[in-house]
Amino acid sequence: MKKYAQKDILITGGAGFIGSHVVRRFVETYKEYHIHNLDALTYAGNLENLRDIETAPNYSFIKGDISDTDFISQLFSQKKFDGVIHLAAESHVDRSITDPLSFVKTNVLGTVNLLNASLDLAKKNSDFRFYHISTDEVYGALSDTGLFTETTPYSPNSPYSASKASSDHFVRAYGETYGLPYVISNCSNNYGPNHFPEKLIPLFINNIIHNKPLPIYGDGNYTRDWLYVKDHAAAIDLVFHEGKKGETYNIGGFNEWKNIDLAKLLCQLMDVKLKRADGSSEKLITFVKDRPGHDLRYAIDAAKIHEELGWEPSVTFEEGLALTIDWYLNNQEWLEHVTSGDYTAYYEKQYQQ
Repeated sequence: MKKYAQKDILITGGAGFIGSHVVRRFVETYKEYHIHNLDALTYAGNLENLRDIETAPNYSFIKGDISDTDFISQLFSQKKFDGVIHLAAESHVDRSITDPLSFVKTNVLGTVNLLNASLDLAKKNSDFRFYHISTDEVYGALSDTGLFTETTPYSPNSPYSASKASSDHFVRAYGETYGLPYVISNCSNNYGPNHFPEKLIPLFINNIIHNKPLPIYGDGNYTRDWLYVKDHAAAIDLVFHEGKKGETYNIGGFNEWKNIDLAKLLCQLMDVKLKRADGSSEKLITFVKDRPGHDLRYAIDAAKIHEELGWEPSVTFEEGLALTIDWYLNNQEWLEHVTSGDYTAYYEKQYQQ
């Protein structure tokens, strides 16, 4: 690894799924950095994700909401960050359909608050960088062929993807209008340890453990590209340090799976892990009413980040999925806390307000 100068780096949403892996990677890899983890600790933010590094001398946690304009302004004024890695977001499509305004508040207003607070720091620090992590869903849906590239026109189809598309546009606009140095990346579906169990893979793992139905929308032919979260964290590391200012990088796992095929593979692997009869978990698959505006297929062309920065996935999907299943089976106490709400006691004990 290259040696970098001492810096104070703000990572937003660092107690969440992807954010916790990024925080851990930066804390462990860059001892010369001080990593400030800002998280509002909503339903998906869990400080248990970071227990192994919470006492590291180069790590601090800050509880706060990026949509709180005054709080963000004061925080940036006090801390004088040298860079921002922005992951904090409402991210569940189903929730965005029932409560779109909360997605506008966090994903749009919250991002603009961070951008405004970054402007003064960027004027005084030529090395300052604002890195915005986004999603492939901003591009809309693909048919059976084709891939999303960095130049694919935006065509969001859900309140979630519309809010993320808006935040992407604001980041670019601040670059063009105010000269804010930024990079953006758009990733495909992540999976791996510490994933909140409302998303497909951890939900199905948890339900299989407890012999509960595995709900699949529509006919199950919706297709997604899956990216192992630790590979995504490695890509974020590269883009933050080596990505070109003003550029966008698409990050994908080169792993397209239809939901029904993924569910069946999970069932097969879980039957082996749980020593159940072959095919027993597959009986839990249940088709449910489709959700509105459901995109048929996402698939990312990650050639740019590979060619320019040398990144590529380190594991196959089957390897990553096996590692993920093992983690959940070995951390069922984490699963129980997350699904029961018991982990809030940990927050109160560790960070009394």
